[in-house]
Amino acid sequence: MHNADELLAFADVMESGSLTLSARRLGVAKSTLSRRLQQLETRLGQPLMRRQSNRLEPTEAGRVYHDYCLRLIALADKGRQALDELREEISGELTLEVHEALARSWVGPALDEFMARHPGLTLNLATRERLPHGAAGTSVVVWYGEVGETALRHEPVARLSRGLYAHPDYLARHGTPQHPRDLDDHAWIDLLGEATRGLVLRHARQGEYDVCPPGSRLRVDRLLLHADAIARGQGLGILPEWMAERRRSAHPDQLVRCLPEWQAPAMPVSLLYPHGHRPRKVSALLEFLRQSRPSGWPTSLDACPADA
Repeated sequence: MHNADELLAFADVMESGSLTLSARRLGVAKSTLSRRLQQLETRLGQPLMRRQSNRLEPTEAGRVYHDYCLRLIALADKGRQALDELREEISGELTLEVHEALARSWVGPALDEFMARHPGLTLNLATRERLPHGAAGTSVVVWYGEVGETALRHEPVARLSRGLYAHPDYLARHGTPQHPRDLDDHAWIDLLGEATRGLVLRHARQGEYDVCPPGSRLRVDRLLLHADAIARGQGLGILPEWMAERRRSAHPDQLVRCLPEWQAPAMPVSLLYPHGHRPRKVSALLEFLRQSRPSGWPTSLDACPADA
């Protein structure tokens, strides 16, 4: 069994080359430090240091053991840190930045339970339309859409399948499309320029079909505005199936799924947070978000159709 005091003594003397200097830095008597080094050498069965001129120099065994010694000290520090976190109260401030598409539909309502569990926390909740390049150590980002390159740690949560929807009155006036090629004759509600870039719909047996919707007279930058416009009969649009089904359960006469066997590319949902050690309150928030995923989401990343 390794003795922490002996390891610290050896590591410090390796750095300083002096019993006197290391004893002063460690706050122990020189004789105590010397005894700890001797005990470690006895335990290992080999000399680790030898005196050369006015310095202590490592033997070959000392050089070999030094790297392992530093690893053991670091591991012990991590162990103490983990135990300290268990005593750490989940309190203080947290910042949660959420893509607007998920703020009201998932994260906002779910946070009521998290706040009730941890009355000592103050939470700053902000919506975002653009992904931040970085985040503070007490910040978490919930993102809807492709992430791309980021300095943050990226944890995929789900891939949400999407479909084509319209209001029943709109379909009564303009007809129900039977194939993606029929979409050329319909009004289109564009979200964040997706229609401008082009859209691919996929069918399990018929493969892919490139859709080039006509110019959209209504373009929106928020998913909830997009869903509202479709529900008002302004035209056709692509929505996450999970969001559309929630709306249909509350208002059955607002949305109708069009071309139900055709799907738009699934949209990823991700958690992003800084690399490295996380305060316990950040870990608690991340775990809560993982556990509070909406029931309509797929249970694994493989449950949604692949985009490839």
